[in-house]
Amino acid sequence: MLDIFTVVFFGHRYIDNPLKVEELLEEQIRKLINEKEYVDFVVGRNGEFDQCVSSTVLRVRKNVRDDNSALVLVLPYATAEYLNNGEYFHDYYTDVEISHTASMAHPKSAIQIRNREMVDRADLVICYIEHENGGAWQTVQFAIKKGKDVINLAQNEEN
Repeated sequence: MLDIFTVVFFGHRYIDNPLKVEELLEEQIRKLINEKEYVDFVVGRNGEFDQCVSSTVLRVRKNVRDDNSALVLVLPYATAEYLNNGEYFHDYYTDVEISHTASMAHPKSAIQIRNREMVDRADLVICYIEHENGGAWQTVQFAIKKGKDVINLAQNEEN
């Protein structure tokens, strides 16, 4: 049976240095692809960090290997962007999921519900958290309380 290692990502909506973040991400993603039998990279689509993650995963899969990993988008609900561009989403991501629980909730709480579901299925949480506020920080605190392994790339930077 295939041993699937699930990595989820959370970070701030705006980041100052996307190129530096992608460099840090690439190191982690390359390592996981080389060390694990199969990796599900699970991401949202709610800001610059998520975009960095998606483009970096795709680049590493293209340049290193793409037969032992997947890039999975988890949406809190079917957004207009997704409904109007479904084919693009399915070409870009290996799989697109819509959280049933989050889609039934009030839109203001849907993202947090989706994030907690992502944490529940994670073997590893990789984040880029620079300040102790906001949804990404709250989600990482939830992951820590659940005993998940967490790598904060913002703390790993060489200053």
